[in-house]
Amino acid sequence: MKITAIETLVCHARMRNWIFVKVMTDQPGLWGWGEATLEWHTQSVIGAIKDLSQLLIGEDPRRIEHLWQMMYRQHFWHGNGVVRGTAISGIDIALWDILGKIHNVPCHELWGGRVRDYIRLYCHLGGGRMEDFYETAPDDAKRFGDLALQAVDEGFTAFKSMAVPETMPLEGLRPIKYAEACVRAMRDAVGDDIDIMVDCHARPSPRMGLQFAKALEPYGLYFFEEPCWPETMEDIALIQRAVSTPIASGERLIGVHAFRDMLERRAVSVIQPDITHCGGLSEARKISALAEAYRVSMAPHNPQGPVSTAASIELGFATPSYIICESVHKDVEWRQDVVSEGFTVQEKGRIVLPNKKPGLGIEINEEEVKKHPFQQEILQRTFYKDGSVGDW
Repeated sequence: MKITAIETLVCHARMRNWIFVKVMTDQPGLWGWGEATLEWHTQSVIGAIKDLSQLLIGEDPRRIEHLWQMMYRQHFWHGNGVVRGTAISGIDIALWDILGKIHNVPCHELWGGRVRDYIRLYCHLGGGRMEDFYETAPDDAKRFGDLALQAVDEGFTAFKSMAVPETMPLEGLRPIKYAEACVRAMRDAVGDDIDIMVDCHARPSPRMGLQFAKALEPYGLYFFEEPCWPETMEDIALIQRAVSTPIASGERLIGVHAFRDMLERRAVSVIQPDITHCGGLSEARKISALAEAYRVSMAPHNPQGPVSTAASIELGFATPSYIICESVHKDVEWRQDVVSEGFTVQEKGRIVLPNKKPGLGIEINEEEVKKHPFQQEILQRTFYKDGSVGDW
């Protein structure tokens, strides 16, 4: 059995271009689907996949770890940057899909079988609709409360918001009070039985991130995400030690070595590897084993397309440290048209029941994908009030 081709299909989904990866084999009807979506770097990732394909054409797709090592280690440069890491991830996910199809079992059965009966989903405010999640004014507390109620009405028991505004390296009380008002509005709207997460997008400086964390501590957040840059890992650890709120981070880290450093510093309570960036399912499984050793929870970053979601769910059913799955369902209204899925979602509670189809249990409708060809992603630029460049 040999790999005969590696194809990429780009599907424009407003904020992102989903990059679907199709690994073809010499067995009739046998191929695997992966995803390598990386916002604002679509062309770079497609080029990286093309480069990697030179290593893989003619190889046995069943030797997944062997092929992963080739992709990561050969041609001198290691694959620990985000572009090449994303390309490796998309191919790796597709290889696991193939292996599940060969053995006629879902991927989670390849990894020791189910460790749980269901997985809980959480949504973004607005269901992933860009205008609601990214463009709601941080001082519009009522809007945050209304969107929180909408999430609960749609069956979710947990949701994530971006209630922390863009701030300069040091500011006064105003942004802190804004964030507190927005989170208070959400908590008052939904009560104590709903889990609320706040994503800082690594916008704040370490000192501002600590101030936000302390201000929001009384509201019992499920977790507080990316309070500052991952480059300042020691500061994330200081924030973790300063509050009782679980701190989450890791979506920008590539490879098990980066997560080893995070865990050794006891920097977080929740790691958030992105399966489409960190090295795919192969590397995510190693990262999850580290998390288990440190008794740290795992909640993969997953705001991308439907193959990423299927991969995250398969991982979750076989991973003890996995606690919840990030999901978007309203980023584009035709999302379900491009994919058929093996798992099912119960609307009440947004509970995912296991996939019973082979591999990832999904199939991409290539004709539907063609209806949404590549377009440049919507640029997101942030400048502070003095004109200096900020973090979006």
